[in-house]
Amino acid sequence: MYMVTISQLNITNPTSVFIKQTICTIGDGEDNAVKLKSRKVAKVHAQLEFRDNGIHISNRAKFKPLFVNESKVEHFGPITINDTISIGEFNLSITLTDIDPNKSPYAAPTMSSAEARKKAYLKWQQHVHKVISPLLKTHAITIKHEVTGTNNANTIETNNKVASLVQSTIQNITDLPSNIDPSKLGQRVHGEITSFGALSPLLNDSSITEIMINSHCEIFYEKNGKTLLYSGSFTSSEVLTDIIQRLVATTGRHINKQSPMVDARLPDGSRINAVIQPLAVKGPSLTIRKMVNERLTAQHLINFETLSPAMIKFLEVAVTHKCNIIIAGSTSSGKSTLLNVLSSFIPNKERVIVIEDAAELELSQPNLVSLEARQPDIDGTNAIEIRDLVKNSLRMNPDRIVVGECRGGEAIDMLQAMNTGHNGSLTTIHANSPRDCISRLEVLSLMSGVEIPIVAIRTQIASSIDIIIQQTRFPCGSRRITSISEVSGMESGNVQLGEIFTFQQNGVDDNGKTIGNFSSTGFIPAFYERLREHGISTDLSVFQ
Repeated sequence: MYMVTISQLNITNPTSVFIKQTICTIGDGEDNAVKLKSRKVAKVHAQLEFRDNGIHISNRAKFKPLFVNESKVEHFGPITINDTISIGEFNLSITLTDIDPNKSPYAAPTMSSAEARKKAYLKWQQHVHKVISPLLKTHAITIKHEVTGTNNANTIETNNKVASLVQSTIQNITDLPSNIDPSKLGQRVHGEITSFGALSPLLNDSSITEIMINSHCEIFYEKNGKTLLYSGSFTSSEVLTDIIQRLVATTGRHINKQSPMVDARLPDGSRINAVIQPLAVKGPSLTIRKMVNERLTAQHLINFETLSPAMIKFLEVAVTHKCNIIIAGSTSSGKSTLLNVLSSFIPNKERVIVIEDAAELELSQPNLVSLEARQPDIDGTNAIEIRDLVKNSLRMNPDRIVVGECRGGEAIDMLQAMNTGHNGSLTTIHANSPRDCISRLEVLSLMSGVEIPIVAIRTQIASSIDIIIQQTRFPCGSRRITSISEVSGMESGNVQLGEIFTFQQNGVDDNGKTIGNFSSTGFIPAFYERLREHGISTDLSVFQ
């Protein structure tokens, strides 16, 4: 059940329609559940459908458009409270609710039909799983999984066997309630056994960038920069644990009670992090950062208003002429995306060594070596850490070293590499400002286990790093480069920074999106002066 709120241009009081049915239509005709009287609206203009993953809308008019968030669409969903539907001169918003405004507000609260139906399905899914688990062992059915699915003969035969067992199990249930659809119940159980259950639609939706599962019945996802609650769920914690184990198995790694945490990369390039009991208190937790199908370029970042054209011109010069650059920011602020874009400016003639915890960077240089850290074995041995790979990379004749993220003692090795002839190195770090980035590097260097005076570490930082880029994710979901600073040396024992570009926030618009402008501070970095001294022409207009 949900509420459709209708507002119209020049009319101050919106109206609301309470919808109970699964499918309803919108239009000018009298038979529509939502009536919009206007010559600009077709007799049956659009259709709303309540599906398992939320409410979807589709266009039913042949010659009149349907808009969602000012974009013309034929189909859209699931709809959230932040989405605006436009039909003719009408704007519609949808809110999930079980309270009918036409009924007395003093009526006793009852469980919503949707919630009751969801609980009923979960109960019978658990029952079918309990019955079928020993049958799978009896029939010696082995399930092999791949993230994108397979269509070979063995897989099809296995799926058919499981489908047959599920169907026969459901047919033997004599007390199945009338509000439970046997075919839908079978599809859900079959999906959790042969595929990834409620996770499959999210994996197959290319517009979803991140999936966050907090427990078997609490799933969130990120779409268009917004974090949304998913209406689907898994049957139980045990089923979710099985799915996580099968998903991790596609990466060649393992997760169990002895090793209840894993960080890995799926075959399609998506990065996953999973934690199960006993570490996960609420139940198994899974985070998937999906690989974007379209490789983002500098122009994409400009279009997304992540940075300005002048800033990208400056950064291209900095990368091309081998400045050592650190990208700082919080989790999910876009550091890896920016690192990918900056890496595309590295000339093809150079040899590049890329080092990551879980490989997700996509560089296109022909002379490229990509190294990935190794997790410890089941007995906790044979781990190969980022620091080991950074040390080894120095023996591989690199022109550039790109480290996906500095998060430990490898920071001191990275600084030494930058300071001993490996100019043009790139990496990312977790920090909230350029000044915090310096402090974070000091702490990480001390984690190396080598006793180094703090002044010596600061001297290393000042002589190694040229540029610090600060990336920020705002509450609205937008990501902006809020500062580009040059490390300009040491003074009185402190590392000095000179800010080159900055982002000034001017508030938020009507949709809650952060608005502001990028500007140059007028500070010209020292390496531009060095380029001019060597006879290399530079465009100083970017600093105006």
